[in-house]
Amino acid sequence: MNTPIPLPVDRALRRLGQGVSRARRRRHMSQESLAERIGASVNTVRRMEAGYPGTALQHLARALQVFGEIDKLDQLLDTAQDSVGLALMDEKLPQRVRTQRSTTKSGAF
Repeated sequence: MNTPIPLPVDRALRRLGQGVSRARRRRHMSQESLAERIGASVNTVRRMEAGYPGTALQHLARALQVFGEIDKLDQLLDTAQDSVGLALMDEKLPQRVRTQRSTTKSGAF
């Protein structure tokens, strides 16, 4: 299935790739060295840095680990800060909450 990548997604992937490239260069690391450390080919690193949408998420995660930034992956979608999701949950809250009737098991009518 070849569906076109939405422009905002394409831009985000390119920015992410630029960030990987910048982080690698700041650490004076070659593409070959990064590829070896994440268990990928140099071509995979090049595609990741170019923002190619088919790059496996595991390669990005491993690159973040090499850079000492793996905690950033946990922050991508912090559900406690998901304002849209929380608002949708709040819409489904009941208007009233009624207490449950207690039933006696004494056998009396």
